[in-house]
Amino acid sequence: MIELLTFSNEVADALADRRPVVALETTLVAHGFPAPEGVAVGLESERRVRAAGAVPATVGVLDGTVRIGISEAELGRFGPDARKVGPRDLAACAVQGTTGATTVGGTLAVCRAAGIGFLGTGGLGGVHRGFPTLPDVSADLGELARTQVLVVSSGAKSLLDVAATAELLETLGVPVLGFRTDTLPLFYSAVGGPPVSARVETAEEAARIARAHWELGRHSGVLLGRPPDESLEVEGLIEEAIAEARRRGIAGQAVTPFVLSTLHETSGGATLRVNRDLVAANAGLAGEVAVAYAALR
Repeated sequence: MIELLTFSNEVADALADRRPVVALETTLVAHGFPAPEGVAVGLESERRVRAAGAVPATVGVLDGTVRIGISEAELGRFGPDARKVGPRDLAACAVQGTTGATTVGGTLAVCRAAGIGFLGTGGLGGVHRGFPTLPDVSADLGELARTQVLVVSSGAKSLLDVAATAELLETLGVPVLGFRTDTLPLFYSAVGGPPVSARVETAEEAARIARAHWELGRHSGVLLGRPPDESLEVEGLIEEAIAEARRRGIAGQAVTPFVLSTLHETSGGATLRVNRDLVAANAGLAGEVAVAYAALR
């Protein structure tokens, strides 16, 4: 029988030696950017993790197995037609032999199974606008609530109800740390989000808080919000894109890719540039925190 979880040699060796490993999702590659931009972003994210001293473990479903550690050639297979895979979809995608690009939630589920404690991404999924009229809450939050993984992101995706997402994270007992910021970033915008539960100044401080959180018996993950280096105000464009999605009857997992692609077009490529840069920067910070955490042991 084919193993459902398969590790690249590099990732397997790093985990065996207890060296720092950072997971990376693949839905950003497949659905977050126009092809072939996504592959370039994925490769740059891996480079930033390595530069920080950690080992990247890009996660996706290929040829009937959940891959943890993907080659450059394999990364090129995650195009727009790849299935968007959350926690509920992993088993079906693997058994059916479908190419699956993992979301944050799907990647978190794999992290829990594989024993990986750090994840770098763009933005966390959360409570969608219009809730509870449209009861749409990302599976990312449920996975973060039960997985001991520190996730570095630029807050929650701007197309969400970020204030409601922050409230739900508090309810779930997930610490929301701000990296050199007092408020949760709004993905494209560095300011204007809800207050974080604690501000940290260094990767080492974030690592110490994560370790203390888990040593106190907490089973949830930790969210570390890093503001984008270039801040954009695109709230009006987001509202227009969401309204257009509703007019077209686009719902569920299809909303985020549609809104992102619409924003890239209507902003003249500005959101694409910021998105690309923040994803790579978050991966680099995740690598720094992973290295700092390993030094605490």
